[in-house]
Amino acid sequence: MSNILEILKNDDEYYRGVGKQYLSNSDIRVLLNNPQDYGKVREDDKALAEGRLFHQLLLEPEKAVHVPQVDVSTRTTKAYKEYIDENNLPFCLLTKEVEEITALTKRMSGNIQFYEDIYRDGNQYEVPMVGEIHEHQWKGKADIVCSDMLIDLKTTSDINGFKWSAKKYNYDSQCYIYQRLFNKPLVFYVIDKTSGQLGIFRPSENFIKNGEAKVIRALEVWNKYFGANATEDIENHYIDETLE
Repeated sequence: MSNILEILKNDDEYYRGVGKQYLSNSDIRVLLNNPQDYGKVREDDKALAEGRLFHQLLLEPEKAVHVPQVDVSTRTTKAYKEYIDENNLPFCLLTKEVEEITALTKRMSGNIQFYEDIYRDGNQYEVPMVGEIHEHQWKGKADIVCSDMLIDLKTTSDINGFKWSAKKYNYDSQCYIYQRLFNKPLVFYVIDKTSGQLGIFRPSENFIKNGEAKVIRALEVWNKYFGANATEDIENHYIDETLE
């Protein structure tokens, strides 16, 4: 296993290379919401780019040194379109967005408790892991592996509603998968993108059980359409629900 974990430290291999042979938490959303998109590569966009930069600035600052950016007001400007065309990019951040993300990371790392927890001696960052869960092979890459827990860094548009958005964005299934892979409890360290308010959210047993239920439902869909013994063609998929 050590060889595959070393390979998966590389982001290209993790997301687009050998890592594609494993299921991951990002597959949960697709399998439960639109299984016809399973296996398709998600194009880079504002949410992905901002999330990537946020993590890099806090955990891997050397990767954030040369982040493509354009100092314009909107992506509809001629200068922006020329920049991405000249650099063969599908998308890039605006300078003002980079500055906003940078401010968020300074706010988070400027809090004593957050700083001590994130940069504790012995912590490991962006650590990949693979393992079997419910008879399928899964992968995960933990933001921070501490001696006693995993820390996952999140941004949110409403920290007071994080307890609900955490379920919407499948952080419950992420929690279940990562705790199974790493055998450590996972805790979310969160910052509000608007107010800068910080929060630490510790998953309950019920939250984790809900995550496991999502994993099981997603695997049922995967087995039905994509497994070695698939019973149906994905082109025949449709939603069948009762309206209350």
